[in-house]
Amino acid sequence: MRIAVVGSGYVGLVTGTCFADLGHEVILVDNDDAKLAALSSGEVPIHERFLPELLARHRGNSIRFSNDLQGAVRQSQAVFIAVGTPPTERGDADLSYVESVAREISGAMNEYVVVVEKSTVPVYTSQWVRTILLRNGANPSAFDVASNPEFLREGTAVTDFLYPDRIVVGVESERCAEVLRKIYQPLTSGAYYSRPDAIPGPDGARVPPPLLITSTKSAELIKHASNAFLAMKISFINAVASICETVGANVQQVCEGIGTDSRIGPRFLNPGIGYGGSCFPKDLLAFRSVARECGYDFRLLDEVIRINEEQRHRFLRKVRGVLWTLRGKRLGVLGLAFKGGTDDIRESPAILLVQELLREGCRVSAYDPAAMDRAREVLNSSVEFVDGPYDAATGADALLILTEWEEFGALDLLRLRKLLKYPIVIDGRNLYDPCVMAQHGFSYYSVGRPAALTEDLPAGIRPENGGQR
Repeated sequence: MRIAVVGSGYVGLVTGTCFADLGHEVILVDNDDAKLAALSSGEVPIHERFLPELLARHRGNSIRFSNDLQGAVRQSQAVFIAVGTPPTERGDADLSYVESVAREISGAMNEYVVVVEKSTVPVYTSQWVRTILLRNGANPSAFDVASNPEFLREGTAVTDFLYPDRIVVGVESERCAEVLRKIYQPLTSGAYYSRPDAIPGPDGARVPPPLLITSTKSAELIKHASNAFLAMKISFINAVASICETVGANVQQVCEGIGTDSRIGPRFLNPGIGYGGSCFPKDLLAFRSVARECGYDFRLLDEVIRINEEQRHRFLRKVRGVLWTLRGKRLGVLGLAFKGGTDDIRESPAILLVQELLREGCRVSAYDPAAMDRAREVLNSSVEFVDGPYDAATGADALLILTEWEEFGALDLLRLRKLLKYPIVIDGRNLYDPCVMAQHGFSYYSVGRPAALTEDLPAGIRPENGGQR
């Protein structure tokens, strides 16, 4: 099928490239000519596994890049809107970019076109898109509006698209539903997975995935409710980790005990320094705003947000408790992206922690496998950016692990021990076994687990409790 994807950010670029890999003809539209030129020349602007290979495979053939939105609409049977919906000062989603796209495409729909919300948007957006199209002269019989929320995780977005848990399509007519069925038919029929050049899927992938047909309002709510629930799960286990630290329990054992319950499951039960990124923080604020507009006080979301912010401050108190004073201390930092597998630093708890440490007078040497360039734009000359994890550790008073990159969990501990000024590791992602770290001579502090100490501390002082008596 002929598809236009408007917006070449994380969602738009992955969506358009994966549609091309399914066999569709794709026009990726953006108003940033520099970005379009870079994509046309083969550059990949984001760090995403398998994306460079797919772009190289389809660039110039089944995927083209254009700044002519109306021209792309005239050539397409479906138009996916994947532009940004950043939060406003009030916390609700800024839909001005979505509205701008709707206005522009209204005069370009000569034949029947399905306009699809791919951006994360609040309930009623599909109705407003339809209203904007009609106000600007679109023939009501020439289009339908659908909602097709994305469930892509940065770092695994390509496999998330091609091996989804489910495909959600919100429609108000059978004609519209049929177009979306055809678009996703290579996945739902299983045809894609039999191809020899198919991108390999993750272990346990559900093949073929189910296609869920809902109303547009239900589809819009599914996206926000899903992200809110996952964020709640993260905040819940972080709150449990705080209790574990106080009573001397091991949150890892608690996670195993509750995660093996089939009603709960182990995913997202990973205590740490909190969630970040471009989705969870923004979507929780937007969902809370939607609830308030509907007259419902969704106070559970307030608490999820509060726990997440407190988790970062709690970790900072842990660092203070371990090192006593921070001014003048040299700290090695591993990880700047908000999670492993991506170069995205938006709302990254690692970045926020580094900024706090700098304000307290620390000297920071930092390394991240993918996010260094983006981090330089935010942290500029205040941080020494180094070439590897061992460079970050060299001469440091302590090493902080802030992002769960796989390579950070497989360091040469003997080498690391020799490079650090003091053998102190404060792990915000629980990448190591405390017993193993103690055996290698480290004083090791993590989240929700008893510290492994190789040195005596003043009586009654417990660093894992933030240095409190």
